[in-house]
Amino acid sequence: MKAHAVARWCAGNGWPVHPLAPGRKTPAANCTVCREAVRCAQDCACIRAGRWCHGFRAATTDTARIDDWWGTHPAMGVGVACGPADLVVLDVDAHSAEVPDRARLLPGIPIHPRVDLTGLGSGFDTLALLAAYRKQPDPAADTTTLRVRTPSGGLHIWYRNTRPTTRYRSSTGSSPKVALAWQVDVRADNGYIVAPTNRTPQGSYVPVGETRLPAPLPDWLAAELARTGHTGGDPTGTTDAQKATGAPSAPFGVPAPRLRPRRAPRAAERLLEPLLAEVAACAAVQEGASFTEKLNRAAYTAGGLVAGGHLADSFVRELLAQSAQAARPHQSQRSTTIIESALAAGATRPLHPQGRP
Repeated sequence: MKAHAVARWCAGNGWPVHPLAPGRKTPAANCTVCREAVRCAQDCACIRAGRWCHGFRAATTDTARIDDWWGTHPAMGVGVACGPADLVVLDVDAHSAEVPDRARLLPGIPIHPRVDLTGLGSGFDTLALLAAYRKQPDPAADTTTLRVRTPSGGLHIWYRNTRPTTRYRSSTGSSPKVALAWQVDVRADNGYIVAPTNRTPQGSYVPVGETRLPAPLPDWLAAELARTGHTGGDPTGTTDAQKATGAPSAPFGVPAPRLRPRRAPRAAERLLEPLLAEVAACAAVQEGASFTEKLNRAAYTAGGLVAGGHLADSFVRELLAQSAQAARPHQSQRSTTIIESALAAGATRPLHPQGRP
């Protein structure tokens, strides 16, 4: 199926879509002005003008806009903004990685030393282990919902949030703060998922089985997401009403989050801005720019400012993601790992704009 038709099909299901870079799973690049300036989506006129700057925050169900985007650029892929679509997607990884200590496999669930973990090596194993602990069927084998095999051998398990007043945060399975299981990412508010049938040089996103729509999120998984700190996420993505008004998104009647706390945000932003600029400037040098070090420094500082109550977590995450995307648009997963780790480290040392106490 062509990307244009996929985008139309997704929008017809009420799922806002946005373009992905051709052959990639990352959002299409911002315009030149947005690439060169660190700015927040809610302040950007590009979205209101119908451009796809800022990825999933520009997502729409407007068929005229969809026809314009994919009619003009048919090679672009399709991303679905999970928050405004009320989707919760489990992204099960099958990457080759060193297995962590058993205490980190299922956060909050102690795995007794007598439990034999021989052969455990991917998110499929930890998700099955979680289901077994709860005496529930393995979601990876759930034939009642849309499942999509990824080019890397992973699996996207799509569910529908039938209680939209309850918001779910996105997370990565390697996060030391909020995670469902090792190598199991959660795509919900503040996140997007690659639509079925998208193609990359590594392969295609292929639907599994006959089911093509998400089933309601099972109650036991909703309980696990609440237990692991995933509830209370921000509804994100950009609605068509927001494009007309420029207001922060608040789909399905959920109040838009406050992006800046009341306490002296400008001083904190001034401290962070040059660090973010250094990260974004790495775009001009593909190698030898110390990108990892600069992104780590910016995220560590941001984590301290958030812990000190001077900036909102969602606000700094957006800025960090934008700067990293501008510098290394094809390394989103690596950048996310760096950001999550450095934010967690910085949060252990609260920071005042004038320096650490």
